[in-house]
Amino acid sequence: MSTGAAARPVVSDRLPKPVGPYSPAMALDRLVFVSGQAGKDPVTGHLAAGVEAQTEQCLRNIAGILEARGSGLGQVLRCGVFLADMKDFDRMNAVYARMFGEHRPARTTVQAAALPGAGLLVEIDAVAYIP
Repeated sequence: MSTGAAARPVVSDRLPKPVGPYSPAMALDRLVFVSGQAGKDPVTGHLAAGVEAQTEQCLRNIAGILEARGSGLGQVLRCGVFLADMKDFDRMNAVYARMFGEHRPARTTVQAAALPGAGLLVEIDAVAYIP
């Protein structure tokens, strides 16, 4: 059954460039599905140093993608967090809590056997709505 709605990629010159054959995000109606983001600066391409800085950069990348579609971190419904080492959970969690403030999206956090990129310690994806 077709609703007539079409999914559209979220595009902007300011967004992180995907490392594979996928879009930074897809929007459908008022939902935005953000692909996993690394802690790389989208302008310089440099990976942030340490799990805290990578977590902050991941969330800044997600915020930029959401803002390109008229949303933001305050509209995130769910995140998936992938850690290279679960020993980094407390440090990641402290930055995550600071970045989201009082907003508490649903979340799953898992340790991944490996993440796609040398030195990558955390990757975060998200689902948000457009107000």
